[in-house]
Amino acid sequence: MKIAAAQLTCVPADVTANAAAAAALAARARDEGAELVVLPEFTLTGYELDSLAGDPSLWLADADDPRLDGLRSCGTAVAVNAALRTAGPLPAIATLVYDADGAHLTTYAKQHLYRHEQGAFTPGTEDGRFELGGIRFSLGVCFDNHFPDLPARGAADGCRVHLASSLYGTGDGISERAAVYPGMAKEHGLYVVLANHVGPAGPWTGCGGAAVWSPDGTLLAEADALTPAVATADIPPA
Repeated sequence: MKIAAAQLTCVPADVTANAAAAAALAARARDEGAELVVLPEFTLTGYELDSLAGDPSLWLADADDPRLDGLRSCGTAVAVNAALRTAGPLPAIATLVYDADGAHLTTYAKQHLYRHEQGAFTPGTEDGRFELGGIRFSLGVCFDNHFPDLPARGAADGCRVHLASSLYGTGDGISERAAVYPGMAKEHGLYVVLANHVGPAGPWTGCGGAAVWSPDGTLLAEADALTPAVATADIPPA
């Protein structure tokens, strides 16, 4: 299976524009042969916490929210992250996964909230898993991936690939990204797919470098630090 890690520059708090940009990247990945594309944290709004706190219309209603129709019809499986309404007053930071026909496969809510996300979002309580093309996947969102027990549980549960929808900025984010993800791959014997922001991203500037690593920590594909792009790599049969 060929998998694409995507990076994009979001329009602040503009779900329609960002959904269209994400669908265009997914179509590019499809044209490059990708059967799955992974998108960064807060794909649909950018990392705009004040806007998300003040405007619940920026939250997805559920997995059938029509604002995802363009992504769901792009012809490849997608993992997209957004603020998602919950049964309580606060949304979750959730990755929703759809197959190439647009069917909803799973939703994973970020369990480890980062600093100012605490009190603004509801943390998830369950790990994310799905199967596609005979491959089992685990899910993490940005700060989640700094907790080794999360990918360790995925590996123990038979997952071969870990998908990380994230935001890493310039400055310290560059070194964190370069250490955490190849280290995770090597420690847990997983293919690791990192999606990231590039350019302005709320209070940060995304450092790009969407990438895929093999289970020995080898870099298989990597996007640049400047432009919206996809980095694609093959995941061989088990």
